[in-house]
Amino acid sequence: MTPKIGYLLPTRENVMEGRPQGKLLTELAVRAESMGYDSLWVGDSLLARPRHEPLTLLAAVAGCTSTAALGTAVLLPALRNPVVMAHQVATLDQVSEGRVILGVGIAGDAPPIRAEFEAASVPFEKRVGRMLEGLRLCRALWHGEPVNWEGRWTVTEGVLGPTPHQAGGPPIWIGSLAPAGLERAGKHFDGWFPTGPDAAGYAQGWQNVRGVARDAGRDPDSLTAAVYLTVSLGTREEAEARVNGYLERYYNTSAAVIRKWQAAYAGPVEEFGEWLQGYVDAGASHLMLRFAGDHERHLEQAAGVCRELGWR
Repeated sequence: MTPKIGYLLPTRENVMEGRPQGKLLTELAVRAESMGYDSLWVGDSLLARPRHEPLTLLAAVAGCTSTAALGTAVLLPALRNPVVMAHQVATLDQVSEGRVILGVGIAGDAPPIRAEFEAASVPFEKRVGRMLEGLRLCRALWHGEPVNWEGRWTVTEGVLGPTPHQAGGPPIWIGSLAPAGLERAGKHFDGWFPTGPDAAGYAQGWQNVRGVARDAGRDPDSLTAAVYLTVSLGTREEAEARVNGYLERYYNTSAAVIRKWQAAYAGPVEEFGEWLQGYVDAGASHLMLRFAGDHERHLEQAAGVCRELGWR
């Protein structure tokens, strides 16, 4: 199977660099689609890592593209009221004619993220249960039948309109490397979407997810194996310096720490294809690329590598 290639729009980077204009992002989205990228992605954060609101931005991207899937990498459902979120996602799926993929996560434990949850009046320690229940409620609402719900939220004969273009709602992929996250992926989600590790570790994680799905009575082949990869192309020394500086600015912490749990390629374009192929051989069918700056050059070079591999 030919893998699908995605591109993460630089919502955080543009805000950090004082270039928040939406047109800069939609132009990159149009360019990436014209070059054959299969999907376009945006990240999520309220205050911890300031950036454009993802569902709003994807609605704009939907209006200027026609074929690329539109995804969140990743959305933090725990920060949102699920009834409002279900309505937003259903509308986005309708205006994009069924192109939405909902990548979700629970957020890491760091002081700025805890502060973000506090600002949203959401208990940080309860974020996993809140995410899981909220997504179950979304899925119930997406079927279009009256919903009665008693839990963290109360819904009485609630009917959502419009329902999503995709029957039952868009696919939901979870990004996690923790053992509990692999369990959740196999039991509850439509895909696994981690930020690494290396190809060998990814292969093991994917087999674990498939095993959990099988034990839960699900068809492992119905799940999507995706991966979030950071990329810096150039001479090895330059590319390493660029990706390390990029990660430190992005996360305000040591690049060495980040690279322990985020897969990053930093090196010559001639070796990039072999690195990507390692993830495909490990089972990944959807590779989402986040470029460490210089987006137009990276888009061109990565697309060229994919053509050389016969993926375009």
